[in-house]
Amino acid sequence: MINNIDKIRQELQSLADEDTRKSGQRFFKETVRLYGVKTALVRRIGNTYGKGLKQAGKEEVFARCEELWQSGFLEEAIIACSWAHGLRTCYEAKDFFVFEHWLQHYVRNWASCDTLCNHPVGALVEMFPEHLAGLQRWAVAGNRWLRRAAAVSLIVPAKKGLFLEDVLAIADILLVDDDDLVQKGYGWLLKVASQAHPGEVYAYVMAHKGTMPRTALRYAIEKLPGEMKLKAMEK
Repeated sequence: MINNIDKIRQELQSLADEDTRKSGQRFFKETVRLYGVKTALVRRIGNTYGKGLKQAGKEEVFARCEELWQSGFLEEAIIACSWAHGLRTCYEAKDFFVFEHWLQHYVRNWASCDTLCNHPVGALVEMFPEHLAGLQRWAVAGNRWLRRAAAVSLIVPAKKGLFLEDVLAIADILLVDDDDLVQKGYGWLLKVASQAHPGEVYAYVMAHKGTMPRTALRYAIEKLPGEMKLKAMEK
């Protein structure tokens, strides 16, 4: 069923709701192309039409994902990310560049960035840590979504206590970024890392609080113990 892109679009159109579309748009500063279908329904559609992912073959699935990305609809991007993540046991190191291509050419909002990076990219980097260097390359890109991606791709590994050195290196690169969505991205990463490494993240925040934007700082310290949080917020 993996090749039924037209049927997926027909189903999304049949479920489209204008109130849901308007409600969804409020989460974004930029205009986002939305059908207006609740995420739970989108995931159900993706699961229904994504049966037999491995039997279809990774290259075929990635080609269908590309078609979904090309539409520009957030709901189709969610399905593409779900299908790509469903193939994570089949990932090869070279697939990093497929995901990088999607980021560069199709990601235009924080939701599609985070859905792609938290799951497919994060899983791949955990499997192939040589691509941590690629995340640092993204962190200096002119594209705001690549810079956010550099941080949010490590959210799931950081929850497991992995890659702390790389987490802090990416935070260093993004430290004074003037884009609030990038600040929130690396602040979120530090917050997640603090659950496994509270002392190290606290020390990092205290060393950089003079230059770290308050947006990033507030995100970073959210899960720290109360006394640490109070110290970090002192001016």
